[in-house]
Amino acid sequence: MVAALFFVAILASLGLALMALLKRGDHSQTLLRALTIRVGLSVAFFLLLLLGWYLGILEPHGLGG
Repeated sequence: MVAALFFVAILASLGLALMALLKRGDHSQTLLRALTIRVGLSVAFFLLLLLGWYLGILEPHGLGG
């Protein structure tokens, strides 16, 4: 559930960046803010995955088996 929320937030941030990119005029601050939020969310999600693995909540498994 948390992963889905992170993915939705990351996609929403990408959507905001795309809207800022396509608008006429100077929207560089909006674009920069949206992309910064996306990178921050991605890093936070990765760190939460590592923490879950470290605490034993998540267990990695090989593909196919």
